[in-house]
Amino acid sequence: MRITVFGANGPAGRVLTSQALAAGYQVAAVTRRPEVFPLQHDRLEVIEADVFDSGAVDAAVGAGDAVLSVLGVPAGKEAISTYSRGVGNIIDAMRRRGVRRLGVVSSAGVDPHPYAGAGVVFNRVLMPYLTRVLGKTMYDDMRRMESLVRASDLEWMIVRPGALYHRPAVSDYTVVEGRADGMYTARVDLAASLLALLDDDRYLRKTVEVVTTVGNPTLLQWIRREAMPKR
Repeated sequence: MRITVFGANGPAGRVLTSQALAAGYQVAAVTRRPEVFPLQHDRLEVIEADVFDSGAVDAAVGAGDAVLSVLGVPAGKEAISTYSRGVGNIIDAMRRRGVRRLGVVSSAGVDPHPYAGAGVVFNRVLMPYLTRVLGKTMYDDMRRMESLVRASDLEWMIVRPGALYHRPAVSDYTVVEGRADGMYTARVDLAASLLALLDDDRYLRKTVEVVTTVGNPTLLQWIRREAMPKR
């Protein structure tokens, strides 16, 4: 199978591309900046394309048998349309090209809910601020993206991770239809779940959450490692 990965040059996209190559897939890695893409492999094709460019998206989709979108942009108060416009172009291209299988990464923050053991400050103060203020435009656009995916006639799966972080090896992660009681998702586990869903029809046309259940950071550790700007 040849997979087209959109958002391949992001932190999750690089992990996904690496895992797909290790699993024997042919991969078309789509990025706006191919010159800085760090991976090389004889089964890897790096394609330059902007998801806002429908023609470039069409050409990239035509290079694969399935599409995985791990598009990501930083949260902020400015308007965001990368998710909805990008995946809208992907869906249109897949219809034209006859490509059926689509996996899209969204976020558990699209449907926020209290987490057992997270504490009052996180559940009642920090999470509402992150989802309703700081990340409002991002999550609003993710919701638009999800609506477009659900309205399509493709073989789609929407995957919602928790707060993403680095972990060196895949764990015994959990996939749950609907809501999962877990705050964190290692990028390696997100990537592994996406590849597993390619050949698994149990969650076809469903929305799932993927959570890492062992070795997760504390909230303070996650903020220091992932949320604070790198110098």
